[in-house]
Amino acid sequence: MDEILDGLTQIDCDILVIGGGTAGPMAALKAKKKNPKANVVLLDKANVKRSGAISMGMDGLNNSVIPGYATPEQYTKEITVANDGICDQAAVYRYAQECYGIIQELDDFGIRFQKDQNGEYDVKKVHHIGTYVLPMPNGDTVKKALYRQLRKARINIVNRYMATRLLTGEGRIAGAVCVNTRTAEFLVVRAKAVIMGLGAAGRLGLPTSGYLYGTYENASNSGEGYAMAYHAGAGLANLECYQINPLIKDYNGPACAYVAGPMGGYTANAQGERFIECDYWSGQMMQEFYDELQGGKGPVYLKLNHLAEETISEIERVLHIVERPTRGHFHKGRGTDYRKQMIEMHISEIGFCSGHSASGVFVDEHARTTIPGLYAAGDMANVPHNYMLGAFTNGAFAGLDAADFIADVDFAAFDEAEVETERTRVLAPTKRDDGIPPNQIEYKTRRLVNDYLQPPKVTAKMELAQQRFEEVREDMEQGMYVRDSHELMRALEASSILDCADMAASASLYRTESRWGLYHNRVEYDRDDENWFCHTILTKGDDGKPAHRKQEVKPYIVEIAEDEKDAYNNQRVGASVAAE
Repeated sequence: MDEILDGLTQIDCDILVIGGGTAGPMAALKAKKKNPKANVVLLDKANVKRSGAISMGMDGLNNSVIPGYATPEQYTKEITVANDGICDQAAVYRYAQECYGIIQELDDFGIRFQKDQNGEYDVKKVHHIGTYVLPMPNGDTVKKALYRQLRKARINIVNRYMATRLLTGEGRIAGAVCVNTRTAEFLVVRAKAVIMGLGAAGRLGLPTSGYLYGTYENASNSGEGYAMAYHAGAGLANLECYQINPLIKDYNGPACAYVAGPMGGYTANAQGERFIECDYWSGQMMQEFYDELQGGKGPVYLKLNHLAEETISEIERVLHIVERPTRGHFHKGRGTDYRKQMIEMHISEIGFCSGHSASGVFVDEHARTTIPGLYAAGDMANVPHNYMLGAFTNGAFAGLDAADFIADVDFAAFDEAEVETERTRVLAPTKRDDGIPPNQIEYKTRRLVNDYLQPPKVTAKMELAQQRFEEVREDMEQGMYVRDSHELMRALEASSILDCADMAASASLYRTESRWGLYHNRVEYDRDDENWFCHTILTKGDDGKPAHRKQEVKPYIVEIAEDEKDAYNNQRVGASVAAE
């Protein structure tokens, strides 16, 4: 196995990009292109060639703002309404203005998007207002194409190093402490700017299957970006706004409304009735899903068996080859066929992810966090309903702004003692002769998340969660034991998961209202715009525990009419419509 070695190396760079999935590589490319002389380092705990949520590809772009199909104003309005009004529109609007250019750039990379007979992008409709879904016939090549661009640009890639803590000094970012996931040797990276693109906190809740890695999100995204930002003192926004998605029951894959919906598939109850008029994911839609699941007409299903053979074959071609190629094998093993029966669905485990909700490290329209020189993009930054194209686009914003930032600064001095403190923390499990393996710490944390934090949320249960998490933390800090450097990586992931669980409980207790449908359904409280129409910002307090403050929602760039504000709260199909 991977032997634990002793070693410490330091390197310097202008820009350190942590996370080699989607946002990180685009950030590195943009920074290098803007400043070819800059030393840009892209670091990943696995291998950038096959890492991140897009490692197996993606079946399409969910939020393409393409001229002729939608306007930036329409998209900004859609996302604001879907996010229950809690939205600083500047970041969403800038994304909507500039994502078309990123689509064209990706097209130039060799990532092919579906086009109609006239050679125009073949965009499909799923959302309420605009038309944004752009299929990718060869979406399985997206990561390969991106990696080719990294090699072509001669980006310095550091594989198999996991960042564990950020370093700060002089009121700004100073670098990061990293550990090798194969040898446990340490690497200190001094950097003038740091860009984080570490993805969602996808292993927060436990899937109903019970498998630690059977998650909706990429299972390698364990929330270390959230944890590192927290410990560095950055602000995190709206962590009570969980990600919860509809899943195929017992399979860690989505129902894929973005593929099946435009072709005539839809979500139905056990009687085959459509009960929600829009399958675009939102907390309000998930509340209707939950209500139907728990009601007398559950379970809930994906209904495709009314479609023509050629339509079903096309759906299978996309869903069973791109992104999650095990899906066809799962259905074969279970004996389910889209042509013959509806496919049972369920609700995913909870997580932090701006890709489908709004919980993340707080950033502005330039991807800047609250710490100067530190940027965040993709699923870990709080720009709501971001998806893959948002990760590419906001990663680009981060890279461009970081290239400007480094022009006026030198390396910030940091306290060398912080490095030794971090080495002691990281290596503590390796110094024990016996103890609790990290997978047991992780399993217990995530089971407690399901027991006490899964919505609908109850105050007393969340307070119990905090007590139980303290007990788990004591076990982790005093008794966790690892045998090799691979288990050490799992131990560090377990620590990040526990940090995220603490933040989820604390943030949910702070916002004493219900909002975002099922995402933050507190059963003792109704929605309260008078007191809670705001962001909640979580930081690390002086006592080492989460601290909170309210932050106002900035004035809208795109106004929302009164009759539009509750559009997502009126999605249930009436009985007469469902019967037709």
